[in-house]
Amino acid sequence: MGQKVHPFGFRVGITEAHRSRWYAPKALYGELLVEDEKIRKFCDQRLNRRPPFAAVSDIHIERTREELKIIIKTARPGLVIGPKGSEVDRLTQDLQQLTGRNVSIQCIEVSKPDIDAQLVAESIAEQLKRRTSFRRLMKMKGEAAMNAGAKGVKIQLSGRLGGHEMSRSEDSRMGSIPLQTLQANVDYGFAQSFTTYGTIGVKVWIYKGMYHEVAEGEVESRAAGARPRARGRH
Repeated sequence: MGQKVHPFGFRVGITEAHRSRWYAPKALYGELLVEDEKIRKFCDQRLNRRPPFAAVSDIHIERTREELKIIIKTARPGLVIGPKGSEVDRLTQDLQQLTGRNVSIQCIEVSKPDIDAQLVAESIAEQLKRRTSFRRLMKMKGEAAMNAGAKGVKIQLSGRLGGHEMSRSEDSRMGSIPLQTLQANVDYGFAQSFTTYGTIGVKVWIYKGMYHEVAEGEVESRAAGARPRARGRH
C-alpha cells in the first residue's frame, strides 16, 4: 500500500501516446534524450513563464533523419504563432541554434482549457502566488471543469497552505475518479507555485469518460500520428 505510480507513466503505451517519438542507436540515445529535455525546458520558459503566457499544456517531439518536429499543444495558438508567424519563426530559429538541427513547429489548439489538467494546475499555481484563498480556488476550478464537461475532478495541494508554519496536504474531489481503470480517460497535471513562504505543489486529475464510450474521431489526438486509443475488450 502507499506505493505511488506516476499517472502518465502508468498509461503510456496503453491509452497515452509517448511524448517523444523517435528511434536512435544506443550511442545516440542519451544525447537525444537530454536534448529533448532541453527543448521542453526552453519552450516552457519562453512561452509559459514570461509574456506572452501562451498556456502551453504539452510538448511532443518527433524526429526523422532530416527533421526535428515539435508539436505544441496550447490554449492560445495565436500568441505562439504571433503576428504573421513572427513569433513561431523566432522560436524555430532559437531552437535550431540550440540543437543544430532542422526544426519545424506545429501548433495544436486545446479547445477546452477548463478540462486540460496541466492548464488547470498552472492556473491554480499562478493564483496561489497572488495569495488567493486556496479552498475557494480549488472549489472554483473544480466547478469550472465539471461545467465544461468533466465527469470527475480531484485537486490536491501540498505545502505551507495559507502561510501556516506546518506544511500539509488538502484535496478536493467532485464526481468520480477511477484511477485504477486504464480504460478511463484521466488527464493528469502537475505544477508548482513558488510563494513567498515556500513552494506549494499542485496536482490535478480530470476524468473525461471511458475511451470506448467516445466515437473514434472525437478523442482528442495527443499529437499528430499518436491518438490515445481504447483497447478492445476480450
